[in-house]
Amino acid sequence: MGQLINGEWIQGSVSNNSKDGGFKRLNSVFRNNISEDHNTYVAESNRYHLYVSYACPWAHRTLIFRKLKNLEDYISVDFSHPDMLEMGWSFARDFPNATGDTLYDKKYAHEIYQLSDNKISTKATVPILWDKKSCSIVNNESSEIIRIMNSAFNKLTKNYNDYYPHHLKSEIDDINKIIYENVNNGVYKSGFSTTQASYEDAVNKLFSSLDMIEKLLDKQDYLVGNVLTEADIRLVPTLIRFDCVYYLHFKCNLKKISDYKNISRYLNNLFKENAINSTTNFEHIKRHYYYSHEHINPYRIIPVGPEILL
Repeated sequence: MGQLINGEWIQGSVSNNSKDGGFKRLNSVFRNNISEDHNTYVAESNRYHLYVSYACPWAHRTLIFRKLKNLEDYISVDFSHPDMLEMGWSFARDFPNATGDTLYDKKYAHEIYQLSDNKISTKATVPILWDKKSCSIVNNESSEIIRIMNSAFNKLTKNYNDYYPHHLKSEIDDINKIIYENVNNGVYKSGFSTTQASYEDAVNKLFSSLDMIEKLLDKQDYLVGNVLTEADIRLVPTLIRFDCVYYLHFKCNLKKISDYKNISRYLNNLFKENAINSTTNFEHIKRHYYYSHEHINPYRIIPVGPEILL
């Protein structure tokens, strides 16, 4: 996968690994908010659009929030093709449930970035929260997009469910940090490491954190406050992908999620939520990882299993 440099798409792998071989995730560049007092971006029905991939765990959390907060009639959405090759995320329609770009009929996600800023230097990632009115990207950082969805449209939807309640913010922030560093991003640090030492460091931190979560869930059903919060919604996309992808493809093979009694119970209970199971597409998930990462899986063989996905 390439990236945009001064607005021009540069093909080929651009490594972000540190000198010790560890994987480093680049920061998102569009970081605007939607609020009543924002100069440009205010909450309006059918003004905003999501570009996502069913395969991407970061995009998945925005789809879950979109459904939990009854935003489907307010924020439209397009789904990319699961293959992410030399031109990045594609809007090809030749895969089930890939919609293409219904707004501008562009071929690739990086063209949406170019529409917003023709001199931008960035990776062309999803999710993208797009403003149809100003023809610009509002935000491409998933953790901030879900915060926007949590509150910005409440007056329109009349859905005031709060997944980041004030009295739990500190606890949510604390566990989010651990989960992001060691689990959400930890699976990528394991899979994309280029040295044995960096891989072992990442995978050990990953499973230490999973062990911590397993212990935490021994006495409660959710991560924080024993209610569904943002922390759960940030964790669950990684858990869903773990046994069918990360365990094998990213060499996260100390244990499967199914080997954890409490995490398995937690995941199966969460998967009963319509907002989670209806936004999960295992065909996109498996196809993306096993087909897109040629440096890990050079023959692009896609496993037929596991027989039981959850």
